Amino acid sequence: MSRPVLIAAATLTVALGGANAQDTTLRVGTARAISTGATLIAIERGYFKEFGIKIELEDINSSADVMAMIAQNQYQIVEGGISAGYFNAVEKNLPITIVADRTSSPLGHNIMLRPDLKDQIRDIKDLKGKTIGTNGPGSVTTYEIGKVLEAGGLSLADVDIKVIPFTQMGLALRNKALDASVLIPPFTYQARDQGLGVMFLDADTYVRPQPTAVAVNIINTDWAKKNPQVVKNYFVAYLRGVRDYCNAYHFGSTRKEIIDLLVKSGTERRPELLNDYAWQSRDPNGRINVASALDMQSWYRKNKFINVDLPADRLVDMSYVDYAVAKLGPFELENKDSKLAGCR
Repeated sequence: MSRPVLIAAATLTVALGGANAQDTTLRVGTARAISTGATLIAIERGYFKEFGIKIELEDINSSADVMAMIAQNQYQIVEGGISAGYFNAVEKNLPITIVADRTSSPLGHNIMLRPDLKDQIRDIKDLKGKTIGTNGPGSVTTYEIGKVLEAGGLSLADVDIKVIPFTQMGLALRNKALDASVLIPPFTYQARDQGLGVMFLDADTYVRPQPTAVAVNIINTDWAKKNPQVVKNYFVAYLRGVRDYCNAYHFGSTRKEIIDLLVKSGTERRPELLNDYAWQSRDPNGRINVASALDMQSWYRKNKFINVDLPADRLVDMSYVDYAVAKLGPFELENKDSKLAGCR
């Protein structure tokens, strides 16, 4: 069951940029991560409200868990990883499509080990026979695990994959239900700092092509066809939040505000850590590396999670973010001295 995030937008009727004359409530599912800060600040600063849009933001464990819900329009938009379930849903002609980037390299994803195994597992090949955690069946973290294993001459068949929500992976490592697990910020650092896991491998080192299009925005296309201006307005507001996030990522003026929102939402309870560790990157123009998405599709097919290879135009529609960028203009990085890769 989804759990509402604590921050919600107020409604306001405003005729701006083609906004509807009445309030529109959108139900948005999000797999909790640091990059959720973009949506949170867009809500908090009233970017959606300017268009008469109210957001009901709800936690999901993985986009793989809610493909049916978005196809049935129980969610209008989902922010989560590119799962095998997405490709299967498109193959069945369900009314969904990817429309915007949500998280892309550098990611901060890490394969973490149980602390008692850190001296036994020193190389990828040492993962053979081990139990490794992923947040969803056929999820993007399963893809990341697979790409890492292949770099060490192994495959998924050589390990035992166990599905566990990110929120429970640290405890599963401590209880020895897992030998290793792919964790994302902030869970990576929570597990590290609580002594539940030891960082082993950075997934970015092994996954190609780059940037990896790990997480995206998926919409219900039937709803979008009936409400094209609402969708366009949504992504104008959303990309304003994304750009605030990217400036915060580079230690710009919005950093403290986004940290406060992430703490308030329960994403990370310790604000000092959000200044200590790297955030997940994302594209300030919302564009997706289609080559990365196609590589995921090929990998899922090779590993029998899906049955067909679909063309790019069946998988991705970037017209909404292109509209938003045309309205907003180029992204301006506040901290031009930042040396951080990504989010620019």
